[in-house]
Amino acid sequence: MNLGTRAGGRGGGQVPHGEGPDPNRWRALWVTLVAGFMILLDVTIVAVALPSMQRELHASAAAVQWVVSGYALAFALILVTAGRIGDAFGRRRVFLFALAAFVVCSAGAGAAPTIGLLVVARLAQGVAAGCLAPQNSALIQQLFQGEERGRAFGLFGATVGVSSAVGPVVGGLILALAHGAHGWRWIFYVNVPIGVVALLLGARLLPRVAPGGRGRLDPVGVCLLGTGILALMLPLVLADAGGVRRLWWLFPAGVLVLFLFTGWERRTVRRGGAPLLDPGLLTETRGYATGAGLGALYFVGFSGVWLVFALFFQNGLGFSPLMSGLAVTPFAVGSAVAAAVAGRLVDRFGRLLTVCGLVAVMAGLGATAVVLWLAPADRAAWYAAPALLVGGLGSGCVISPNVTMTLRDVPVRMAGAAGGALQTGQRLGGAVGTAALPGLFYLTLSATSDDYHGAVALAIGCGLAAMGCAFAVAVLDWRRDRAAGHRHCPPETSHSHTHAGHG
Repeated sequence: MNLGTRAGGRGGGQVPHGEGPDPNRWRALWVTLVAGFMILLDVTIVAVALPSMQRELHASAAAVQWVVSGYALAFALILVTAGRIGDAFGRRRVFLFALAAFVVCSAGAGAAPTIGLLVVARLAQGVAAGCLAPQNSALIQQLFQGEERGRAFGLFGATVGVSSAVGPVVGGLILALAHGAHGWRWIFYVNVPIGVVALLLGARLLPRVAPGGRGRLDPVGVCLLGTGILALMLPLVLADAGGVRRLWWLFPAGVLVLFLFTGWERRTVRRGGAPLLDPGLLTETRGYATGAGLGALYFVGFSGVWLVFALFFQNGLGFSPLMSGLAVTPFAVGSAVAAAVAGRLVDRFGRLLTVCGLVAVMAGLGATAVVLWLAPADRAAWYAAPALLVGGLGSGCVISPNVTMTLRDVPVRMAGAAGGALQTGQRLGGAVGTAALPGLFYLTLSATSDDYHGAVALAIGCGLAAMGCAFAVAVLDWRRDRAAGHRHCPPETSHSHTHAGHG
């Protein structure tokens, strides 16, 4: 089969041939979105609690940093493999198992008596989150079609954007409500009741359909991909401990291993095997390679600016963690509203929506950088709020439509692996941003005698440079689609039910 066909497009892939749409599809979607919000929130929510963890557990700064970086690393390592497992053995089954494991690991992290056990629990929690994440986008493709799919991906995009933005707010609020030395434990315990409810509802509402993919995995591909991603991410997650300087050689090694992975997957396809990630996704599926690259570049700036904002407001202006999170709430609100609306518009405007969104987010964050550079310290947050709102509205028109356009032409039988690869790129981009932008912030502080206003402006400006690269990719893709005369939304295809109901 040519992967470029629109098997994942309008009219395809959600139910067995001859049946109507799943009547529980919207309620099932909300279950997956709650679970997805919870696992993505855990990427950023923990950062505000690191000082209290370090004090109570008598841990070093390097050890406690693994509470954040270990989760992110384990999350990224398992995404593609977990997506392929869901394609092969059933997305409902993997989703429920991963959600149950996440709840157990959250309870274990909250109860951890030592920093070592806390790090182990967070690594296991990251693996569970990485197993769950690609099932979300795959279930959307399985359950929805046409304009409904765009709306569903709009809500999914809002979940991705808002969960990253509100992590510091939620973390600060929990710490403010949970008094005492053990308050940080509630950052993990809060996942337990939410996860249990989502698990019970998921068991009831998620569709029971037989997996349609081939059950055999690609162990060599799993090892090569995991090794390559580990080599690229490890120096970044250890950046605070000098990881980039000491382990720089892992970057070229990781690229080489990923090159070998690509060759192995092509060989597997030629021999009629079941690859972990079919290379045809990048070469034959229209929009996938462009969307994956755009997402990775965007997340370099998008993920990095949140840490920079937190450092500026807390260390530079003396805000509490809660107040620091509230200062960037306009961005989160704008992102949530725009993402939900953009999901309804992506079929009409296509890549143009992403182009306009990138213009708005760059304008908003650029104006924010200027305001924070020039405004008096006691009014900086208020003056920056309108610019952050504009940036959030733009961001909502980037993440959500890009997910839709990247995955809509992917055959449903490969939706899990494709969604996992897309999120892996985002996690890699996020790792680059969270290492580079705060590093530049601190470097500027040391060079300017603690000029926090100049440091935040420069760091945000560098984040905008990465977003500018994403903008260039979006413009090229938009112009290419216009030249080729592609419609913005996928047409009906008579063969679209060939892979229906898989997973």
